[in-house]
Amino acid sequence: MSEAQAVRLTYEDGARAVELARESVEAYVLQGQREQPGSMRDAFYARTGAFVRLQSTRGRGRMRGCAGSYRGKDQLGHAIVDAAIKASSADSGGSELEPKELDSVLVSTCVVSGVTLTNDPVADLELGRHGVAVDHNGKHGWLYPTIPVENDWSKERFLSRACRKAGLSPTAWQDEETMVTLIEGQVFREREDGGSVEQL
Repeated sequence: MSEAQAVRLTYEDGARAVELARESVEAYVLQGQREQPGSMRDAFYARTGAFVRLQSTRGRGRMRGCAGSYRGKDQLGHAIVDAAIKASSADSGGSELEPKELDSVLVSTCVVSGVTLTNDPVADLELGRHGVAVDHNGKHGWLYPTIPVENDWSKERFLSRACRKAGLSPTAWQDEETMVTLIEGQVFREREDGGSVEQL
């Protein structure tokens, strides 16, 4: 079952997605304002979901914020702006990003290209390609596609962590009442050395 519009970004589109996320983070943190996407590339008019992730380059590279939605109701450009603002704020589960941190965070975006409801998550899940969302009795949690690769997690551990994020038992993904959704997306991020954006 696919809900998002099928979107495939070129490298240039992906680089612009990261740039827009960065501009949105800075506008929100420095001026408390919502960045406008302005004149957008064609792909940015598609109605699909997007996530923005902020990672600190200090210490052990802890997460500073991650937000977004895989249900694509808004145009991609606006979805990126909204996700970037939420990731920068206390709404993302951490503390609000401070102006002095802007130079030490890496921005990445995940643009949703497909959403699949699965009855067999272990068989259908591809690590590094899919993010995961779990829903059960009004509780919801999701994790970004690159997280299991970065942490060397198995499929089962990735699913368990998504359940824990939702406030569920780590084995809730095995329950027939739990909806498990695989989120396919293209991930682009800033390089730590300040070079060009990379696609993961």
